[in-house]
Amino acid sequence: MRTKQLSLYVAVLACLAAAPMVFPVTACAADAAAIQPRDGWYNKALVDFDFVNQNVSIPPKKGVMIIDSRPAARQYDPGHIPGAINIPDSQFDKLVDKLPADKATLLLFYCGGLECMLSHNSAFKAEKLGYTNVKVYPAGSPDWKAKGGQISVSAAYLKKLMDEKSPYVLIDARPKRVADKGMIPTALNISDTEFDKQVDKLPADKATPLIYYCGGLECVLSDKSAEKAKKLGYTNVLTYPPGYPDWEKIHGAPAPTVAAAAGAAPATAATAALVPGKEKGSVTVASFEQVWKTNPGSIVLVDVRDPKEVAAGTIKGSINIPMNELEKKIATLPTDKPVVFVCGTGARSGEAYDTVKLLGGKVQAYFLDADTKFNADGSYAMVAKK
Repeated sequence: MRTKQLSLYVAVLACLAAAPMVFPVTACAADAAAIQPRDGWYNKALVDFDFVNQNVSIPPKKGVMIIDSRPAARQYDPGHIPGAINIPDSQFDKLVDKLPADKATLLLFYCGGLECMLSHNSAFKAEKLGYTNVKVYPAGSPDWKAKGGQISVSAAYLKKLMDEKSPYVLIDARPKRVADKGMIPTALNISDTEFDKQVDKLPADKATPLIYYCGGLECVLSDKSAEKAKKLGYTNVLTYPPGYPDWEKIHGAPAPTVAAAAGAAPATAATAALVPGKEKGSVTVASFEQVWKTNPGSIVLVDVRDPKEVAAGTIKGSINIPMNELEKKIATLPTDKPVVFVCGTGARSGEAYDTVKLLGGKVQAYFLDADTKFNADGSYAMVAKK
């Protein structure tokens, strides 16, 4: 007991010495008490909400894996930190293949709060496997929720809500042209770009659970719409980050809500090298890459993702016009050469094409309907949609 009191006293003095005019004694004492090691904990590296929050991102932050050590059905599925994978501690050995190959990856374990040992147990197991950057968020999910962290749900939980006919509103934040090809059952489409224009589709009861999804872990549209809904006063806003690709993989694709647009982009002398893709207005990945490699000056490549996404990596030579700014900047686009739009999943690039075809006059607009990984060095990997 005296040892614990002495440790607390030293911690308080350290706080006062470091910043006597900024941190009150009570705050330092509370922080020191909160991070006091406990028997059985993974005391080597304990982290707090702020540290975890800096590493939570959609798209997921490179070099980081967040791991929820709680059981799936009762705890992980109904609510977890966005982007976290589920490796219940009781099944750690069976699910070890979910861990990254790179042993230097930051592994952030959490579970059900200060009395929960599951994250600590798993952290020790990961260390024994040779992982060198293991940390535990001991306050876990209760602290994350209490401090306003976004909560995500799994496909299994979404299916449970459907089967039980529970009250909720599922919202597809992708552009209409993409959502029309197929949405998760029970979903309504409110494109993030059209959020303000379609806000009347949201329920009057601000306590209604809202669940947003879009085109997968590389898609930020659902997160953006979720934040907008919170600002409107909705108090139970959830996200399903793996989104439609995950649902389709598990449950198959439902029938499209309307027939997919047919037709091909017209070929002209200026665009002869760009080959029309399956979707109206799209060009094939192969033809784009050939033109971009041999004569990049013959086209203008516009990345319509948000600046934060572009800062992490974009195709060298492209320009950035975020989708929500495109309508105001259409006049800056050239009319003497093709303009090709790109994003991470083909959703926003297709929406950009639709917008420019409607408002852009003589702009020769096209888009890439592809999954694209952008690297910090300007390189990329692009796979056409099937």
